Amino acid sequence: MGSGTGLTGVESKLPGAPNRPLTYGETNRDILRVLLKPSAMYFAALATTVTMMLIGGWAWFQQIFWGMGVAGITHPTMWGVYIVDFVFWVGIGHAGTLISAILFLVRSRWRTGVYRASEAMTVFAVMTALLFPVLHLGRCWQAYWFFPYPNQRLLWLNFKSPLAWDVFAISTYFCVSCVFFYVGLIPDIASFRDHSKGLVKKFYSLLALGWHGTSRQWQHYMGAYGFFAALAAPLVLSVHTVVSWDFAMAPTGGWHSTIFPPYFVAGAIFSGCAMVISLLMPMTYLFKWEKYVNLWHFESLAKMCLLTSGILTYAYGMEYFIAWYSQNPYEQAIFFWRATGEYSGAFWLMVFCNCVAPLPWYSKKIRTNPMALFIIAALINVGMWMERFNIIVSSLAHNFDPATWWFYMPTWVEISITIGSAGWFGTWFLLFCKTFPAVAVTEIKEMVPPPLKGSLEAK
Repeated sequence: MGSGTGLTGVESKLPGAPNRPLTYGETNRDILRVLLKPSAMYFAALATTVTMMLIGGWAWFQQIFWGMGVAGITHPTMWGVYIVDFVFWVGIGHAGTLISAILFLVRSRWRTGVYRASEAMTVFAVMTALLFPVLHLGRCWQAYWFFPYPNQRLLWLNFKSPLAWDVFAISTYFCVSCVFFYVGLIPDIASFRDHSKGLVKKFYSLLALGWHGTSRQWQHYMGAYGFFAALAAPLVLSVHTVVSWDFAMAPTGGWHSTIFPPYFVAGAIFSGCAMVISLLMPMTYLFKWEKYVNLWHFESLAKMCLLTSGILTYAYGMEYFIAWYSQNPYEQAIFFWRATGEYSGAFWLMVFCNCVAPLPWYSKKIRTNPMALFIIAALINVGMWMERFNIIVSSLAHNFDPATWWFYMPTWVEISITIGSAGWFGTWFLLFCKTFPAVAVTEIKEMVPPPLKGSLEAK
């Protein structure tokens, strides 16, 4: 790889990058070379995720063949791991919109290196979440009932049901995220088109939609990108708010609370930022992208996690305060049981991972340590899954009628499908990394000084 020394003689303006000159050509080579011949490590990672996906597919086949009885779902715990996974993956997708849209609108500079992978994570996380309503349905071939459409018996969805609201909110979020993601990719697709030949060049020429980087095209592009950013920004708040209403609108103990919408939104951003760290840190060192994605970006993500961890800790405390202040024996009983009953392990693991584990990040030394960043981010993802399990399962398993109390535990089918969902997500993400630039070449160049007139790079 060329160092760029002597081409411009000007240092990069990328904060956190090595104190050495960067050039347009070097930026192209470093980022676009990842799209060329895959390494053995890449194939090993892809084989792992595909194997996980096949395990989940086999478990789903068993569920379709034998029926929902192979899952641990039974009365009164009619929502189990599938809905836990659904809420978890919807939450993961929120950080991508936050980083790509909201931080773009406020012109945050640290967004540049991480937003492309975050947008991809959003699209693939929502694709993964959309699997679980179908899986939970059991008779997956009747999934068309999720959607409103005129039929011969004039039957319509119950629009008062929060589950119907989910369909509209998440499908809208998915469509806007896909368009926003693709629009941002167009200049970089054109850049790779100009560095390719043959059928590959024709493929990327088709995807580039005639992009040549003219002044008029850039003018329209920036207008469209800003419009979609402004359109996507409110969805960060609205979509997970609607998901939280699935619970808050029910009279079930531990759910019927107005604190849920901000509580769920903060948790979604918290888990999403941790997932960005978990995904991008290995990629950065594997692809040698330290000049473009470095500790400055990861430290900023860690600070975002610290903020949302504080909000979550406050929400956990307020849940118990509200239960005590309400003097409602059912509310008090469910919160006491969560901390001391059969699921107390999940509760205290949630508290440790989400409230205690991020605290070392208040030290800059730990916040800028790659290993500490990666381990704590992984703990946060575990904690956020446990949070959803704790909310959903404990309230249903310990409802108003003691005669129906049931200790729910997921079966091998549900565990395998959860593993398969992670494989589904990982497979799409790995394929994306070898098909499109995972770091935004165009926006990186905006922070690199242009070539000097008459230099080799300018030519």
